[in-house]
Amino acid sequence: MGFQTEHDAWIQDHMKRRTGERLDALKRGHGYGNQLFVELIWWPLVGHFNGLHPEYEVKDWRGRSYYADFLWEVGGTRIVFEIMDYGSHGTDRTKYRMDLNRGLFLQSQDCLIYYIALDELKENPTFILSSLRSILSPYLSVAQGRTLRTYSKIERDLMRAAIRHHRVIRPTEVARELELHTMTVIKYCRILVEKGKLRALAKGTSGRVTSYEYVGSLLSPDLV
Repeated sequence: MGFQTEHDAWIQDHMKRRTGERLDALKRGHGYGNQLFVELIWWPLVGHFNGLHPEYEVKDWRGRSYYADFLWEVGGTRIVFEIMDYGSHGTDRTKYRMDLNRGLFLQSQDCLIYYIALDELKENPTFILSSLRSILSPYLSVAQGRTLRTYSKIERDLMRAAIRHHRVIRPTEVARELELHTMTVIKYCRILVEKGKLRALAKGTSGRVTSYEYVGSLLSPDLV
């Protein structure tokens, strides 16, 4: 089926499963900008609406509800997309601040969040499509039934540290930098060796491992 048929069925399904404010939020919120996103970006990128929730209810740090434009659940990961209209803030500094606070809060709850400028969506959708295709490539693999290898926060921090230090890290030094115990760093470095992200570097004839080299891509989505 084509985009319009799939889109209408997707929205109707969500409307049937909602009541009260959640239903009203969907009717109000899924307007021009959001529909443009799913037509010009989401459909060419993914080709289906599985796991994508429009106007998704989120409880913020105060316990109050607000509605994210889209939340995509894929492979145990939650990814939020917000379509931002420059004029929506006007001169309201409080709204501007609260929007940014919500984004920061969502990230603290292990959500990935991406802001899409409505003007860019209207004038240069190719740029957004290309950027999101690169960013979301591992998650698109999951959506197509392939396996995504996940990494813990410590593992991602170690990979980022290796990139900062020209790909090579020494456990004692990075332990001080990340405020971790040296043995903890060594443990996770060995895990990353097994996952193919680090390579152990031995010193001299003793063969004692003193450092680790990052062998992944500098633009790897594993670092997100």
